[in-house]
Amino acid sequence: NLMAAIQYNRIIRKLVVGFGNIFNNITLVRYNPDQTEQERVLVPIVYADKENYVRRLTEDPELTKKVQITLPIMSYEMTDMQYDSGRKLNSNLRNLGTSHTQNAGLAVYNPVPFDFDFSLFAYVRNFEDGAQLIEKILPYFTPDYTISVNLIPELGVIKQLPIVLKNVSHQIDYEGGQDYETRKIIWTLNFTVKGYLYGPISEPKIIRNSITNV
Repeated sequence: NLMAAIQYNRIIRKLVVGFGNIFNNITLVRYNPDQTEQERVLVPIVYADKENYVRRLTEDPELTKKVQITLPIMSYEMTDMQYDSGRKLNSNLRNLGTSHTQNAGLAVYNPVPFDFDFSLFAYVRNFEDGAQLIEKILPYFTPDYTISVNLIPELGVIKQLPIVLKNVSHQIDYEGGQDYETRKIIWTLNFTVKGYLYGPISEPKIIRNSITNV
């Protein structure tokens, strides 16, 4: 069975983790009216869909429950993947290498190019916090930012993968009533990761003897 023989290289998982790591150390600074620094907040990021947080915000608009979301916070999710014919490689060529754990040669055919779409959501209480987060992120994307991912460690296949920023938007739809002072603003950033998927790793036979006629 061909499908049963395909090796699980955990590439999609690596892309998800690599994308999230870009945004896992963003600090938001709040200022006093005289522009002196009031506090610094490390903005956490989790892998979760937007609807999960919107539901919790609307169920607890004042964030008064003992178990609650502390804003600001970011979440992200992979939303789609599509084959990219424009980056197609010769599927008959192989990447060759040597196993680090076994005395054997290894090979894997050229990868298949796929575009992986991601959405990043930033949940903030006010426009100022959201604008600061966006200004900390956007300058790195012109319009792409490249990360290095070790896709096939057994062969040392490390790819430089561009992450392209497609668009940015925000909405203030999820507020409490007019009596609530705290607003919930959601910024959405959509990206495309130019990735690859590899097939199974094989152990090609080593040619030890040859017969030559001159």
